[in-house]
Parts: sequence; C-alpha cells; structure tokens
Amino acid sequence: MADMDSLIDQWKDEIVEETRNLIKIRSVEEPAKNDRPFGDGPYEALRYSLELSEKLGFSTRNHENFAGHAEWGQGRDIVGILVHLDVVPEGSGWSYPPYEGRVVDGKIYGRGASDDKGPAVAALYALRAVKEAGIPLKKRVRIIFGTNEESGWGCMKHYFEEKKEEIPAMGFSPDAGFPIINREKGILIFNIDKNFERLPEKIRINSIKGGQRPNMVPDYCEADIRVKDDLREDIMRKFDSFKKGKDASLEMEESSDGFIVKSYGVSAHGSTPENGKNAIVPLAEFLAELFGCINDENNDVAEFIKFIAKYIGCEIHGESLNIHFKDEPSGDLVLNLGMVEMDENKGRLVINIRYPVTFKGEEVIKGLESSLAGIDKSLKLSDISDNPPLYVPADSPLVIKLQKVYKEVTGEEPELIAIGGGTYARAIPNAVAFGAQFPGKPEVAHERDEYIEIDDLIRCTKIFAHAIAALAGE
Repeated sequence: MADMDSLIDQWKDEIVEETRNLIKIRSVEEPAKNDRPFGDGPYEALRYSLELSEKLGFSTRNHENFAGHAEWGQGRDIVGILVHLDVVPEGSGWSYPPYEGRVVDGKIYGRGASDDKGPAVAALYALRAVKEAGIPLKKRVRIIFGTNEESGWGCMKHYFEEKKEEIPAMGFSPDAGFPIINREKGILIFNIDKNFERLPEKIRINSIKGGQRPNMVPDYCEADIRVKDDLREDIMRKFDSFKKGKDASLEMEESSDGFIVKSYGVSAHGSTPENGKNAIVPLAEFLAELFGCINDENNDVAEFIKFIAKYIGCEIHGESLNIHFKDEPSGDLVLNLGMVEMDENKGRLVINIRYPVTFKGEEVIKGLESSLAGIDKSLKLSDISDNPPLYVPADSPLVIKLQKVYKEVTGEEPELIAIGGGTYARAIPNAVAFGAQFPGKPEVAHERDEYIEIDDLIRCTKIFAHAIAALAGE
C-alpha cells in the first residue's frame, strides 16, 4: 500500500500548478447570465474544478452551475468537505497581478490563494491520495464546491434545499484556520437607510460611494460634492487642516461645480476589521466637520454623515450603538461598515456584524433598533440577513477525531478556536472549520497580496488526507 504523504510529495508541482490555474479564473460574482447564476467567473471555476475532479478519478455532479461535487468511496453515510470557488473583488494596490498566481519566494500570490482555492485543491489531492493509497473507506467522501459563499450562499441553498442533495453525516470546511474551529459567530448583514427631506444650503452631496462587499473593509471611498464658489478657498483650507491631524490617506481635486474627495484605506476581512483601515470613516469625519464649520448642519444629509462619524467611526464592537455583546466561548461582537452609497435624496450603509455564539441575531437587531430610535428616528433597518452561529461541542466524535489527526500529523496541540468568520461548516449539522491557515501565520484573506505558502499547501493536503481516512474509514 502506497504511503499517502509520499504520494502528496510526488504531486507537489501538480498541486501548485492546479492552484495557480484556479487563481487565474476571476471568479467574482457578477449578474446572472443565461445558465450562469453568478456570472462567468464562478461558472468557469466550477467547470474547471469538476473537470479536474474527473481527471483525478472521481464521480462528479453539477447542479445548474450553482454548485457541484466530486465523490469517492462506498457506504450509506457521507463525509462532506465543503469548499468555495468564488472570491471577493481584488481591490487595489497589489504587488503582483491578482489573477496570475505568481510564485515568489515559496508563496503563490493571488486572489483566492488562501480563501479558498488553495485549500480546495488541497482537499482534492488529499482525496486522491486516499484513493491511490488504497485506504479502505466505509463512508463516501464528497467534496462540495460552492460558488456564492462570499455573497449570499445561494449555492448551498440550491444544492441542499432545492436539489435536496444528501446531507453529510459529518464534515469540515477548509476555509479558516487550524487546529479546529468549533465556534463561529453569527453573521448579520443589513442596511441602515435614511431619506433626505431637509437638504443642505451650502454644500450638496451629489454622490458618496465606498466599499465593494459587506464582508470586506472598504479600501476606497469617493465623494462628489457641489459647493458655492465663495466657499472653495475655505473648504480647501479646512481640508488641508483636517489632513494634518488625521492618520488617513485623503485627496481632494476641484471639479466644475465643487470637489471630488477621495479616501484610501486598507482592505481586510470583515470579521477582522482591526487588520484594515476603513476608507469610509475619515471621509465621513471630514465632511461632518466641514458641515459644522460652515454652519450648514441643520439638515438630513449632515445628520446622516455625522451619524457615520460619531456612532460608527473606527469602533469595531458597536460600542456607541450599545450592541457590544460578548461571551466567554467566542468573545466580542465585531462590526464592519462595509459599504456606503448616497445621493441627493437618500443614504444607505451596509453593515456586517459577527455576534457571539450564545446570542441570537434578533437580540442584536432589537438592541440596534432601540439605539437608532434614540439617535435619529428616521434611520431605518432593511434587508436583514441572519446566519446563526455554529457551536460543535468539544466532546463530539468529529472534534475528537480531528484533534487526534492534527496532533499525529503536526505534533502540535489541537486547540479549539472561535472565529468571527463564517464558513460552509454551518451549512450542515455536524461540521467544523478545519484549516487551512496554520497558527501564527498572518491573516491574508480578502487583503491585497493574498497568498498561500507552498509548504503550507502541501502540509495541509497531508492533514486533510489523514482526516479523510480517519472520518471515512471507521
């Protein structure tokens, strides 16, 4: 019987190349197109992954290009490995092209390298190692490919609810970190809306737009403002003064009827906003101060901008909104202001919240509604989406087996972890997040210059192979 680890070592170059091939597909969600529910990119990534799966000897199924799977083994029960092939937009400021998959100093750079294309390829080659090593399995192993994880999970709804595919008896999602993540905070996404009836007299907001996704720290925000000519010099002086006192990257250029103000931040995952710099906030702070300086505050536009600056600002736990919930198993609530969109008539914020595992989403919403009513009764919540927390007990057989595998392969203690991120592990009843980021390594998902270390990619492939053998072989 061949040794799984030796096989994986032999396939190192192939694993790297297939990861690069997937990275080269810009699988960012776009509007539906014919038979492609999330646009061309996610479709191409799914098609490529299923073709690769067939080449590696697995049976496959594609469900109307929403999701698909690759399967190997025999048995009534299924061990599910849930991965996703879509990515968030690339943002700006990359050192290397985000869709080239360039290898530099032992790292593969590209959007999706760590989240989640590298781990998806690792799962496929782990299953191949189990197959070619002749490991006897008592359960089927199914790698489930999603294409809409970053923006709605419509792929999983279609796969499990509409197509009624079998629900795995257990599983894991390699879309976070090692050792084992058995607690994932709940995820709330919603809008805060305000209609503008009382308009400014001296400054008109033609538009403000910033951010690309709720689950990303926005790295760019732009405001187009119209002003009276006699205010231009005062506004330029105020801008220069504001910049000197702020750790922010702001630019302002004159337009025919006013100014274009640009704010640059640093992107990060919405579950860890402390790792980024939100481009919306300093722009809102500047405009809030500007309205005050020119005595043009008594209007709905200025009040909405001041709300952003005062009650959201750089806080990441919702303190000023009185929703700073926390618990012992998973820690603090985390808030990310992901997007803003304004015109002359209305404003909208898109908020992403990760709330602790012992709370319910309705508790957070109730607290937020109470706070908003006390701040500004015209602020309204809309489009509320609640993805409840995941909490798998430490004494569950799944957790115990994965802990044993992790310790045997790495020699390290298999600590149980709580995260603010949400993975496909919560798409089935008995699953955890398992890999692929190793302890102590920097978080690079959703950030510019995302990468995966080749040695880590091979190492996690081996861990996944042993995990498959342990979960499906008994």
